[in-house]
Amino acid sequence: MTTQNCVFIATSVDGFIARKDGSVDWLNAANEVVTPGEDCGYGEFISAVDALVMGRHSYETVLGFGGWPYGNTPVIVLSRNPIVFPKHLPDIVTHSEEAPLALSQRLAAGGMTRLYIDGGLTIQRFLAAGLIDELIITQIPILLGEGIPLFGALLADVHLEHQSTQAYPFGFVQTKYKVLKSDVS
Repeated sequence: MTTQNCVFIATSVDGFIARKDGSVDWLNAANEVVTPGEDCGYGEFISAVDALVMGRHSYETVLGFGGWPYGNTPVIVLSRNPIVFPKHLPDIVTHSEEAPLALSQRLAAGGMTRLYIDGGLTIQRFLAAGLIDELIITQIPILLGEGIPLFGALLADVHLEHQSTQAYPFGFVQTKYKVLKSDVS
């Protein structure tokens, strides 16, 4: 038994999730033009997940945002190295060294059915393991030229089925895909 694993992420038009140094200043600037009260479906998405799984780099980026943005949603931070969490974080923020399949199976056995997978390397690892079921990618109207890509090299094709595309009046374009199968899994 495993979980349904979903991605909800923003990229530049050329496919980067951050600058080479990890900065998301371009994304913060883009959010300044978003219509007040519009969250591009994020609120509905996050309310439907049982937990969020992210990599250490994403976790460290989120810590720089100020307040903890995930409320009472359990968050599992993947890292090979131990993490000392700041005291202001809720106790539902935990650490794991598990591989994607082992983590999905453990969480499913604990009653979690839908996971939000976040962070470039974490998404890539889950995708390589054939464990991503849904991709929701919001393209921000900017070309960065270089940076940290959402997708890295793949061992085989990953087949997708287009579910929907929504263009927002402030220039964001959100596309939702169902992951059909990977030729590796």
